Amino acid sequence: MYNIGYIVAGVTKPLVVVGMLGSTLDQGVDIKRWDRWRPTVAMCRHPDLSIARLELLYQSRCDRLSEIVISDIAEISPETTVVRRRVEFDDAWDLEEVYGSLLDFARAYEFQPDLEDYLIHITTGTHITQISSFLLTEARYFPAKILQTSPPPKGGKHKPGSYQIIDLDLSKYDRIAQRFRAEQQEGLFFLKAGIDTKSERFNQTILQIERVAIASVDPILLVGPTGAGKSKLASRIFELKKSRRQVEGEFIDVNCATLRGDAAMSSLFGHVKGAFTGASTDRRGHLTRADNGILFLDEIGELGLDEQAMLLQAIEDKMFYPVGADLKSHSNFQLIAGTNRDLLAAVEAGLFREDLLSRINLWTFRLPGLRERPEDIEPNLDHELLECRRSFNLNITMSREARQKFLDFARGPSARWTGNFRDLNGAVRRMATLCTGGRIGLAEVVDEIGRLQRRWHSRSASTASGTFKEQSRVERILGHAATSLDPFDRVQLEEVLRVCEHASSLADVGKQMFAVSRQRKKSSNDSDRIRKYLARFELTWNQVHGPIKSGCIT
Repeated sequence: MYNIGYIVAGVTKPLVVVGMLGSTLDQGVDIKRWDRWRPTVAMCRHPDLSIARLELLYQSRCDRLSEIVISDIAEISPETTVVRRRVEFDDAWDLEEVYGSLLDFARAYEFQPDLEDYLIHITTGTHITQISSFLLTEARYFPAKILQTSPPPKGGKHKPGSYQIIDLDLSKYDRIAQRFRAEQQEGLFFLKAGIDTKSERFNQTILQIERVAIASVDPILLVGPTGAGKSKLASRIFELKKSRRQVEGEFIDVNCATLRGDAAMSSLFGHVKGAFTGASTDRRGHLTRADNGILFLDEIGELGLDEQAMLLQAIEDKMFYPVGADLKSHSNFQLIAGTNRDLLAAVEAGLFREDLLSRINLWTFRLPGLRERPEDIEPNLDHELLECRRSFNLNITMSREARQKFLDFARGPSARWTGNFRDLNGAVRRMATLCTGGRIGLAEVVDEIGRLQRRWHSRSASTASGTFKEQSRVERILGHAATSLDPFDRVQLEEVLRVCEHASSLADVGKQMFAVSRQRKKSSNDSDRIRKYLARFELTWNQVHGPIKSGCIT
């Protein structure tokens, strides 16, 4: 307990309490009500808590109860003036509504802290009411201290119980704030995979991501070059939210570049038995699996326009139709999307829906590439060495000369890091594999530098000389999935796509592609042969007919 004795110019300031009428705890309509602990009445029974005025907040439905409470207070504490203040809200468990109503009251009420002392009673009302009162006091909308009352122990039903006055400005609450900040730093460290990054720009980005991840369930868009760490960051956001008990479901990681043709719909949204040839059983799609969890769609710019339309509906309504289904399915997922494309340019090119971009563009964070973060190469090198120790079960180290040689190169102008952190990871793992006795020396570093330079030079030379230029259609339409094709399949598919680009129909394509062999047949179904060939790559005629634009054809 705390005695109240604030004196200004030799005069004790009157104490004013603002509190919500408890529709349950303050109940009482008969003489037995005095046998129960009623917080609003009980706080006026403490001899060392002299309340000059009680500002009693109540709803119109509790009008009769407020009259009873006022009558009882007049009986036990005639020196206390009770002023009724009607505060209305339809749903006492709606945070926005309750907080708004109390904020309106606080702004309209004429507080006079120079003449009066104020306490905010937070024992009555719903938990939402109590939280709102606390937040408004913390923000100084209520220039007051917190008053919390408690019932007496068992056997003391006629006693007023106890009370505690909490001053949010006291140092012990500063210590609580410090603990909160320490927890926040722990969250930031976790999002950075325990790497003590030095880049101010990157650290500020992670700080914002941490705040958004904890406070919001809206979609998050991670933008950055391939290998910048979008997938790993999305996974760590999920783990952070899971540690705060904000998600209960799974983390579903989907690379949209692998979703092609009709199979994309089934993969994302599922299908019902008999929806199409080969659908012998129902299938749960990725969205269903992500219910109450997080769905990470990497390279979302690779999705087809039809899939984009259904995804938009699923984000907004949490409902969608599996392929072939008459009834909608529900999934309460949070979306994290990743892309290395300029989605605004994709919208202008007709490859990405503008309404979907507007929906997922609420929280957009750009992850810089490794070349933009030279100060973070050293801590990431240490992280990769640690990962190698765990993976190899061997104490992998670097000599001082080898370490300095590698860092000078890695932070220098000749290091292109086109694969970003994947290049760094590969470089460290190769050196750790080839070194002797678990110690990376100068020789391993020199060899690795040469290997990286040759790789980057070869890639640049291929681009400059137009190597694989004839295969550009394959790469444009399949995206990353083109890398899984054998050279033979790439060349063959490239020619089919070239013919499809200018042909008027599948039959026209068949005539050109099988011009010789079809002359030896009495009858042929070249259209079906081309259709089945395209289906091998999960492609349809509508996707490949006409000029193939830059980016995934939809």
